[in-house]
Amino acid sequence: MPSDVIMPALGMAQETGKVLRWLKAEGDAVVKGEPLLEIETDKVTVEIEAPADGRLAGISAAEGDDVPVGETIAVLLAAGESLPEATTAVSPVAVATAVTPAPPTVIPARGDGRRALASPKARRIAAERGIDLSALAGSGPRGAVIAADVEALPTDGRGRARSDVPAVWRLMAERTTESWRSVPHFYVRREVDASRLVSWRASARARPGQERVSYTDLLVKLVAEALRRHPRVNSTWRDGAGVPEAQVNVGIAVAVDDGLVVPVVHDADLLSLAETVARRLELVDAAREGRLRPADVTGATFTISNLGMYGVDSFDAIVNAPQAAILAVGRIADRIVPVDGQPAVRPVLHLSLSFDHRIVDGARGAEFLDTLASLVEEPAGVVG
Repeated sequence: MPSDVIMPALGMAQETGKVLRWLKAEGDAVVKGEPLLEIETDKVTVEIEAPADGRLAGISAAEGDDVPVGETIAVLLAAGESLPEATTAVSPVAVATAVTPAPPTVIPARGDGRRALASPKARRIAAERGIDLSALAGSGPRGAVIAADVEALPTDGRGRARSDVPAVWRLMAERTTESWRSVPHFYVRREVDASRLVSWRASARARPGQERVSYTDLLVKLVAEALRRHPRVNSTWRDGAGVPEAQVNVGIAVAVDDGLVVPVVHDADLLSLAETVARRLELVDAAREGRLRPADVTGATFTISNLGMYGVDSFDAIVNAPQAAILAVGRIADRIVPVDGQPAVRPVLHLSLSFDHRIVDGARGAEFLDTLASLVEEPAGVVG
């Protein structure tokens, strides 16, 4: 029986995916697990692997098409199989230059299922500059695109919109804009004594093969333990409610040339430190080389964003919806603090937690931060 190639869902909020490039052509033989095509979602650009052995046939999505999640975009035929009569039409990829182009797919704006919401002036300016309004996150009522949104886009000097904004950056901008508008944020912040954290990292790095242990690795371990103790924070917003998740999957914000991606350390509460380090290194390398797989960016229940390596003291991060919270980590810096009533120099770390107030209230957020701060200051029992 033919095996369907479908547009996958890489996130709970994802509605469509864009076909960037077919790596195999109609009629090519493919092997299960072999890269079949590249797609772009609201998270990242990834390669999709063939779900089975077979011959690629019935391609129904051309490069550049936006396709609804779950829709079949091709099939893989085993030896002796052929396409059913109703699906033997010539692939649009093969005849793209011989047919009348279909109208571009429009990603519906909130509250409108037909086309992007936009003011008349915004539509006129967009038409003049050759801008696709469906690709913009508007700042008007209900997300409508207004003239200022269009006018703020860079141009090529001749009034035409520049196309040099990377897709990953554009999608990142759209996601963060949507989260900022729809998620009621609140923040809790705390400075913690990082003496034990510094000692833990030094002792871990002294072990053979563990020279690349980072503070992020240690924080993944500590956050995972805190999430295990506070399942309410390990939740996502779905169907109008906060839903606790069974797994503790920690996303790590990684800067790449074209923007920001968030690969995921799955089952972070079950991994040893060595396993956490190995997984983090694997994910970061894959992110920066453009080799992330769908599974690598799916299922995060919490995110860590660490800017300490850039000398940042502290910052507040935007919640990575539909997650309940994100941890913003600054640098570790020596400060004078009171110890037993006397001034002393200690390494201090600033932690800032951003929460979705629909899922976590102030008291629960404060309790989670208190647990995390205690683990940072005394990580005994989590060290491993």
